[in-house]
Amino acid sequence: MAPTSQRYIILALLIAIAAAAWTLLVWQQMGMDADMRMEMYSLTMGMKAPLFLAVWMIMMIAMMFPTAAPMILTFHKVQAGKQGRGETFVSSWVFVAGYMLVWGVMGVIAFAGAAGAEMLAGHVGLSTATAARIGGALLMIAGAYQLSPLKDLCLAKCRTPIGFILTSWRDGYWGAVRMGLEHGLFCLGCCWLLFLALFPLGIMNVAAMVVVTLLVFAEKTLPSGDRIAKMSGVALLLYGAAVLVFPQALPTFQPAGAMIMN
Repeated sequence: MAPTSQRYIILALLIAIAAAAWTLLVWQQMGMDADMRMEMYSLTMGMKAPLFLAVWMIMMIAMMFPTAAPMILTFHKVQAGKQGRGETFVSSWVFVAGYMLVWGVMGVIAFAGAAGAEMLAGHVGLSTATAARIGGALLMIAGAYQLSPLKDLCLAKCRTPIGFILTSWRDGYWGAVRMGLEHGLFCLGCCWLLFLALFPLGIMNVAAMVVVTLLVFAEKTLPSGDRIAKMSGVALLLYGAAVLVFPQALPTFQPAGAMIMN
């Protein structure tokens, strides 16, 4: 099969897998009753670790496969060239496995942090307004990070697949896994606080997930991606500040007298 045809197949598979993941997320939200929707606004969504991690990975596939597609296709293009020269060919999915491993580990950390925060909030009896203001502060932290030099460094790595290939290429299967891990770490450094911001916005808030996905995609692929990142940082700072003053501006704000933790 011609390399170009192989690239189209890989792209079609990435789109199909991401579309299936989005379908699952939307279907799950549409199938929730009132009690389940209340749990959705808790940090762990009322889930135990295995289910939380499964949902987390579906979210990461839905949100990150589209943004990682240029890098995955570039990796395949180089591997196809090596195959044409009679060298060892390594499937792009080996690279993807390393890449997704990073997000899997991040999911474990996210669950541990969310569960710990729920336990602490339940112990001290935070009001919903206080909890919302903490969420507003987190949004401001995410906004400040969007303006930071570390964000710029990681975003530059994510925006230039060829540059990453030239500086980080490793041969063989283990080399592909290591490259996936390394690229995943740069993507994590680029996006992790945007994903953390989903907790105050609602971890299963499909609208918020769509906005974050479009933002990450624009940052990585559009010519003005770096400016888009800066503008989003300012927007997050302003929104977070507004939540500090008006906690009901947060979609997860519940007007009950106290925050109920599962």
